[in-house]
Amino acid sequence: MTIPNPTHSHTAASRPLEGVVVADLSRVLAGPYCTMLLADMGATVIKIEGPGGDDTRQWLPPHRDGVSTYYQSVNRNKSSIVLDLNDESDLETAYRVIDRADVFVENFKPGSLDRFGLDPQSVGLRWPQIVHASITGFGTAEGRTMPGYDLLAQAVSGAMSITGEPDGEPQRAGVAIFDVMTGLHAAVGILGALYERDRSGQGQHLELDLLSSALSGLVNQTGGFAAAGNVPSRMGNDHPSLYPYGPFPAADRNIIICCGNDRQFTRLVTCLGAPELSEDSRFQTMADRNENRGELRRLLVRALSSRTADEWFGLLQEAGIPCSPILRIDEGIQFAQSLGLKPVVEAGSGTTSVPAIKHPVSFSRTPARYDKAPPLLGADHEDVLAWLDQEPVQTAAERALEHLPH
Repeated sequence: MTIPNPTHSHTAASRPLEGVVVADLSRVLAGPYCTMLLADMGATVIKIEGPGGDDTRQWLPPHRDGVSTYYQSVNRNKSSIVLDLNDESDLETAYRVIDRADVFVENFKPGSLDRFGLDPQSVGLRWPQIVHASITGFGTAEGRTMPGYDLLAQAVSGAMSITGEPDGEPQRAGVAIFDVMTGLHAAVGILGALYERDRSGQGQHLELDLLSSALSGLVNQTGGFAAAGNVPSRMGNDHPSLYPYGPFPAADRNIIICCGNDRQFTRLVTCLGAPELSEDSRFQTMADRNENRGELRRLLVRALSSRTADEWFGLLQEAGIPCSPILRIDEGIQFAQSLGLKPVVEAGSGTTSVPAIKHPVSFSRTPARYDKAPPLLGADHEDVLAWLDQEPVQTAAERALEHLPH
């Protein structure tokens, strides 16, 4: 394995972040997901792990050849080095990695890195051109002592209160949704800060937390309270503002039907053989349908009972009505494959390659690549040290200053 030498020269064959170096001290999900997205786009990501490694290395099942697939899902295209920050020599090596970096990402509890000189103030003084992204659970003020678990964010943000059946218990999402969302927000913020640094020559500190990402990501639900004082509640699979919009039983199983406007509703009921429903005063507008959704549901279910979900899927899709089957994860991946989306890629090559889900953005000119499988703990330690010893070394500050207007 060879660590790329940082450079900001771009060619048609390069990736969008070719030459950007990321010092990654993040663990678990939000930070690693962010840095993996950056790595897919060409950034050189040095994953600095403690002697015990990233916690998710131990999160199994499931596993592939004894390696946690949770860890593998967010750590491709990175180089792993093991450093004990309590060891003076290892801490100095960590500093050397950050010396070479454009971006520093960490998700330690607030204050945990202060004794290592890696708190925001110290980082800003020692590396003024670096983009430093700190990810916490609940911020650095009164929430600083709360551990950053996604489930806690789902609970306190209100997300669980609107998830589940109306007469059931609040439910968590089936994935750590706000960890992922915070990772996405971190990646967006880092890209914005890098762009701004190319104009000013100065880095900056970015603060992200799961709760702020959750409240932003709940969009219309939190926005409805902020703007109108509306407090939403659990509605099962129903949408608070759209109807019909959700699962409906066909002859054999449920099918998803989404009508976002009156035209789609007219096409739906025509396809179902009940065109008169579009002229019924109870169902003519979205507001009418929301007010009378109980009666409308009864009529739709009766019409849908004449065919199977697969039969309706074909007919409704042909009529231009948003609909879909409800699939398992394996079926969802197969469905994406059938649409030509090619969702599964090979990270790495040869016997060490690992099947993975592709980067979500398709670039027309500088596509993401998957050159490196998720590294075993410390697999790249010696290579990273050799890379640090390479001469000449161009620092992040020097590279940033090159792009200032003259």
